[in-house]
Amino acid sequence: MCLFDKSSLWLEQNHIAELPSWTQPLPIIGNLHIINKRAPYKTFLELAKQYGPVYSVHMGLNKMVILCGYETVKDALVNHAEEFSGRGTLPIFHDINKGNGIIFANGENWKVMRRFTLTTLRDFGMGRRTLEDKINEECDFLAQKLEAFKGKPFENTMIMNGAVANIIVAILLGHRFDYEDPKFLRLMSIINENIRLLGSPAVMLYNIFPSLMRWIPGNHKTVHKNIAEFQRFIKETFTSYKDHLDVNDQRNLIDVFLVKQKEEKPTPGLYFHNENLVNLVGNLFGAGMETTSTTLRWGLLIMMKYPEIQKNVQNEIEKVIGSAMPQMEHRKKMPYTDAIVHEIQRFANIVPSNLPHQTTRDVSFKGYFLPKGTVILPVLTSVLRDKDYFEKPDEFYPQHFLDSEGNFVRNDAFMPFSAGQRICAGENLARMELFLFFTRLLQKFTFRPPPGAPDVDLIPMDGATRNPNKYQMCAVPRT
Repeated sequence: MCLFDKSSLWLEQNHIAELPSWTQPLPIIGNLHIINKRAPYKTFLELAKQYGPVYSVHMGLNKMVILCGYETVKDALVNHAEEFSGRGTLPIFHDINKGNGIIFANGENWKVMRRFTLTTLRDFGMGRRTLEDKINEECDFLAQKLEAFKGKPFENTMIMNGAVANIIVAILLGHRFDYEDPKFLRLMSIINENIRLLGSPAVMLYNIFPSLMRWIPGNHKTVHKNIAEFQRFIKETFTSYKDHLDVNDQRNLIDVFLVKQKEEKPTPGLYFHNENLVNLVGNLFGAGMETTSTTLRWGLLIMMKYPEIQKNVQNEIEKVIGSAMPQMEHRKKMPYTDAIVHEIQRFANIVPSNLPHQTTRDVSFKGYFLPKGTVILPVLTSVLRDKDYFEKPDEFYPQHFLDSEGNFVRNDAFMPFSAGQRICAGENLARMELFLFFTRLLQKFTFRPPPGAPDVDLIPMDGATRNPNKYQMCAVPRT
């Protein structure tokens, strides 16, 4: 069955095949009856085995093209970067952000916000020593927090959230929060709750049937309430900053945005308006905290699971760094540690399904015709676990990034930040954070399960991102 309404005459004249569709969709619900509601990517991977790397599914009445495997995803996002650079709409977010910010924006508004974000992140140190120093300062606060447990068991979610969040907070607001600050804890709790709820079947149904579901109580209403509370905090913050704005002393991203707002010509408020600011800050705070802190939590859990790997990392740290403060320049001398950090990202697979893309114009892709506005899902799990590029895709295997002589080797299918024009704007910041936090923590501590605890479990919990289940750990200071 052809996914799109193009006549057979058009297809024949242009020698473009019909797009393969997965089974006959049912009325109204489409293919929903067979899709894994809590982990749709698992269904998409299974279907790719039967239908190949490009096929379509019906999510209710909505038609979507699924892309699987490194070669296919790269071809779309890199070789056809402009054509696949649109963002597919998710009603749960569109209800509030209305296409503002950066993650869910499209067209010229997205381009302006992305350009502003990248420039401002660089101006505030992304990729430079000044931000390294800020991260290492936060590493010391984190180490002090862990030392306070004196080797006794604790749960690390909010602590790791706080440490990573403080880096993006320093850029956005110009200061850091204490880990016990009630307002800070509330903001992080909102994000954590939304991440869990956004992966629920109820929110999936809302995104598919928004007109119907918006009248029914459920998780989508909690998500909206949480986002509204988060945005109130942001509005209060930049309103107070406006009162003390000094164009000659721009202290943080909000200041820079407010100055742009004053300068915007010829049409004031065209791009640098308050709704863009609220959503941009929210996007950067949420994304800047959640994915990196979750990756680090996976990393510590994996080190507990494989103590011999943890010891190998510590040996390399001792050899290259000793007791000095880790710096990014050390990474090229630490191939094993670099490989471990990469493999943690690959194995953790934080955003398994990716966010939906959308074609910006009609495009011929892999012999199929995709009209402008086609919703595309490039499944990142299918890239990070592509058997053609990773020898043991379902296992934690550092040799994916090491050659026979122990040198670090790049792997083309390492794509945790996605690729193309929609690649994560904070990729360089995240890479810096992951290496410095991970190295500093293993320099200072050995991580172990609590005495008598069962075997370490690497099974993820449900959610919009792939989090480890909450776990207890002991951070034993190294002497």
